[in-house]
Amino acid sequence: MRLSTGCAAVAGVLLALLSCNVISGKVMAADSEAIGPPPQRYTATCPRAATFRPVIDVGHTADAPGATSARGVSEYEFNLRLAHKISDDLVAAGFARTVLMVTAEAPRAGLFKRAAHANSLHADLFLSIHHDSVPDAMLQTWQFNGQEQHYNDSYPGYSLFVSTEHPNHAESLAFAHLLGMALEARGLPYTPHYTDANMGERRRVLLDAKAGVYEFNKLVVLMQTQMPAALLEAGSIINRDEELALATPERQAQIGSAVVDAVDAFCKAAKAKAMPNTSSARSAHHDVGLLERLWPGLHRHKK
Repeated sequence: MRLSTGCAAVAGVLLALLSCNVISGKVMAADSEAIGPPPQRYTATCPRAATFRPVIDVGHTADAPGATSARGVSEYEFNLRLAHKISDDLVAAGFARTVLMVTAEAPRAGLFKRAAHANSLHADLFLSIHHDSVPDAMLQTWQFNGQEQHYNDSYPGYSLFVSTEHPNHAESLAFAHLLGMALEARGLPYTPHYTDANMGERRRVLLDAKAGVYEFNKLVVLMQTQMPAALLEAGSIINRDEELALATPERQAQIGSAVVDAVDAFCKAAKAKAMPNTSSARSAHHDVGLLERLWPGLHRHKK
């Protein structure tokens, strides 16, 4: 894995998951169906794997961290950890030229820098990693660990976005379809709520009803990148059950293996195109310490 220059990496890894929930002071086993079986180690079958370059973009920044989860954790924390896992899995599978892109500059300039950096790398594929929330009007309030936080438990699931105005929009949609189907095959459904009228300006056109791919034409990283590009909302961190599931190594491994599967299939299907100057748990809502045990050194956002 190559870590993009000028970008800060976050040290440390997840501890082994304490696979339990705390309910009324009693320790209870986690629902295994919420996590599923561990994914098998994947080895790339694409003949071009060693030269194929995916860019895995960590959505948001430490200073502009995106959404806040139901328990007060920044979206950036989730994005960074999952993107690291995906990058590691791609490299382990044989995609040695994978680039993990961590950008310090805040929007809007930072978004253009992401696209320009990916273009300068002559990447073959761009995937931006995010975690989802809902419009403020749809949030509810609860108390967690002595702090007022916000949640919405109605819309679990991933979603994928591509721009139909991208010069490689057909290839972008093809990759997003492969990734959505790989997630679905692992028992991870997409959320259909982006078609609801109450989403307001965040309402999107559903392009692929099988794979959960939506149209998003105003996002810089989906418009300015010169290679096929997609954005993954890995799940809803404002949903209290899914927030905890997304923090587990098991869920991150499921998503990582789905991305590797999709990248490998796309690599095999895509034509090698030369660019200029390129070589070609259900979980307890009141488990106060679970995320801290999963992610030591975690800093919460306080209202």
